[in-house]
Amino acid sequence: MTVHRGRWSLEDRLEQGLRALPFDVPPGTASVAVELSYDGGVIDLGCHGPDGFRGWSGGARRRYTVAAEWATPGYIPGELEPGTWHVWLGLHRIPPDGVPYEVAITTSGTPPPRPDDPPPPRPERPPRRDLPAPDGFRWLAGDLHSHTVHSDGTLTVHELACLAASRGLDFLAVTDHNTVSHHPELPAAGAHAGVLLLPGQEVTTDLGHANVFGPTGWVDFRRPSADWAAFARARGGLMSINHPLSGDCAWRRPLPAGDRPRFAEIWHSSWWDRRWGAPLAWADVWRPGGVVPLGGSDFHDPAQHKTLGEPVTWVLTEGEDVLGGIAAGRTSVSAAPDAPVLLRDGGDLVAIGADGTVLVRPDGRRAAVRGDRVRVPADHPGMHRLETHENEVIALCG
Repeated sequence: MTVHRGRWSLEDRLEQGLRALPFDVPPGTASVAVELSYDGGVIDLGCHGPDGFRGWSGGARRRYTVAAEWATPGYIPGELEPGTWHVWLGLHRIPPDGVPYEVAITTSGTPPPRPDDPPPPRPERPPRRDLPAPDGFRWLAGDLHSHTVHSDGTLTVHELACLAASRGLDFLAVTDHNTVSHHPELPAAGAHAGVLLLPGQEVTTDLGHANVFGPTGWVDFRRPSADWAAFARARGGLMSINHPLSGDCAWRRPLPAGDRPRFAEIWHSSWWDRRWGAPLAWADVWRPGGVVPLGGSDFHDPAQHKTLGEPVTWVLTEGEDVLGGIAAGRTSVSAAPDAPVLLRDGGDLVAIGADGTVLVRPDGRRAAVRGDRVRVPADHPGMHRLETHENEVIALCG
């Protein structure tokens, strides 16, 4: 057993927020178990091996196991290469009087038993909406921000997929914090539930979060934000700025104007009062060429106030190419799968289920919507929206 103990100070955090504590893995090791104990504050937990990243659980766990055939959710199973490994400690919240800590690492020649976790029954799903789309295309309903037990969520991947299908979603991006350990589970869970699960990860730091969508491999959150975007682009993925105005998770990271992604989670579950126009004002100044609006519930736990699919992001796709539709800017966001929605159809805008609302164009022009299926010319590029007479946003259209 290897033990590290000491006391982290506020000065330690300010000097270097992520610490790496070494330990040796001898040949023939079948499993590594790490246990962190501390008093006060918040310390994040992760793992790095000689061949690279092996997992992250942030502040959601204080112990993990890594073995060849199985690992604690958030961590990457696989052969344990001999050599020097590191426990990562993120000094997330360190009070002025410091935090005493101890890390105990145990290596074993015996693999741990693999848990038996059968999936829930396949759910029934609500009928899909009939939305206008060009020939060869269709609008798919999805949620672009969700978490499982692989980070700080409470549902397994299978449970989350079944919940998504029961909510009437066609796709769901599973975006656990700073890990890709959930990616291998997505195809089977999505097929079982009847929903398309998109591989994602929420790159998470003290100064801002960003979602990277696609099978890009792990994004190194220790690097500058411009590197995250370049990494995603090089591997066919997309990066989106998350909840840019959400409390202490607001976006405050430096990112040169030329590297700013087109995609942003303008509508997040924290936008609970949609008369508050700050997210729209932020989008106006974020990128001169315009922002492709995305929405995400940031779902973690059925017991929380956040509901999967609220908001819902609609993507106009060819087949099931959701990332291609997002990359092309063919998105719309509404409050829920059955809520009023504003879509582009060819050269027109179509407002559905929005009688009595107000259409607001990017140049500020406003017009009342009269009827449940209203078509008007889309004579201006950029983000349009529907509002109530009290200026509450109820739909966005890219």
